[in-house]
Amino acid sequence: MTDLIELHGLRLVASVGALPEEHGRRQPVEVDLELVVDLAKAGASDDLADTVDYGLVCQHVEQLVVGGTHTVLLEALAEKIAKRVLGIDERITGVTVALRKLRPPVPQDLATSGVRIMRRR
Repeated sequence: MTDLIELHGLRLVASVGALPEEHGRRQPVEVDLELVVDLAKAGASDDLADTVDYGLVCQHVEQLVVGGTHTVLLEALAEKIAKRVLGIDERITGVTVALRKLRPPVPQDLATSGVRIMRRR
């Protein structure tokens, strides 16, 4: 069985995109994270020290996305996020990152465009 901490709907602004107009302005993105963590100890102890601090995870992702340099591809930004998350706490043994542009730059009526990657230690 795999235990997960789910963090969905983290809305941030990022400098990401291949089009010239995307280089000059930040745009809204949304991040979902699923952290693979053994939650048995925390479930038994009811002690915050026995689980991953998801507020800290959100803070790290926000710093990376908002404070980072321009990234051309969502795939590259998702990879950076996964790497950062796996480095936060050794109890995180895997992460799924879903990253979406909330206003994709296409002429069609497209609600979002995005990627989803899964990485393990």
